[in-house]
Amino acid sequence: MTVLSTYAVGTERYFGLGPVPQPGVELLLHPLGTDELADLLPESGGDPDALTAGRKRIELTPEDRRMARPLPPLFPEHVGDALVSGFMMTHNVKVDAATPDQPTWFFKGLGDRLKLSGEPLAVPGDAVAVCEEAEIVLVYVGDATTGRPRYAGHTFGNDLTDIGRFKQHNGHLSYAKLCDAAISPSLHLGPPPTAVTGRTTIERDGSLAWEGSFTTGTDALHYDLDAITETLFSYTSLHHPGRVHYVYIGADRSSFHGGHTMTHGDRITLDFQSHAVQLTNSVTWTGR
Repeated sequence: MTVLSTYAVGTERYFGLGPVPQPGVELLLHPLGTDELADLLPESGGDPDALTAGRKRIELTPEDRRMARPLPPLFPEHVGDALVSGFMMTHNVKVDAATPDQPTWFFKGLGDRLKLSGEPLAVPGDAVAVCEEAEIVLVYVGDATTGRPRYAGHTFGNDLTDIGRFKQHNGHLSYAKLCDAAISPSLHLGPPPTAVTGRTTIERDGSLAWEGSFTTGTDALHYDLDAITETLFSYTSLHHPGRVHYVYIGADRSSFHGGHTMTHGDRITLDFQSHAVQLTNSVTWTGR
């Protein structure tokens, strides 16, 4: 599967195509100039030759890679043109008699809520009990004419959640989700995976505090993914040309379910081992 990654080098933006970039190897990048990848993808059909045609490639050695700052997939020029949201209670392990036909959808914020690996994840200062959520993230772009979101690809992320607030009052889900979210910079150009496996580790003061495995993917969902996203994006209030949507589609059990109580400074690593993606972020309690 082709993977597309975007970088800022100085004031210019570049993109790379190939496998998920790994540390210690060179980067082969193509300049974007004034173009937006969100516009180029539908025009090219995701064909690598069409995407790179007429663009002079640059090569960054492992040492030079420090100049390249990764960006969230298809990240727009203005953070207000990116909307971060998701579905909750989507996985089979969380289904019960009260499970609705359409899962609850929530809003996390605009593009500035997305953080890359190595950046801290902020939660409100009065958060009750915080947990990580290893998830697939679907990326959609509003059609240039109709504004209706169109699927562009998927990536992986950490939907940090104040699960304690939700447990105290399930009507407060909207507040529980107002935490930062981690995201991988690599966009996978293909359908969402049926199976994803990985491992979570949480460190405190340099020592292991908790670890466990996770499973996700469309096979783990109680819902038909096409059906629930079709319902979501049937609402015209979400239609806007060029707007980029990052939709987190739910998680397996977390460290909270394993008995871990997260505190300020805990360091979370989500290793999506089946897809060679790793995210590491510390958690920071802040003001609202």
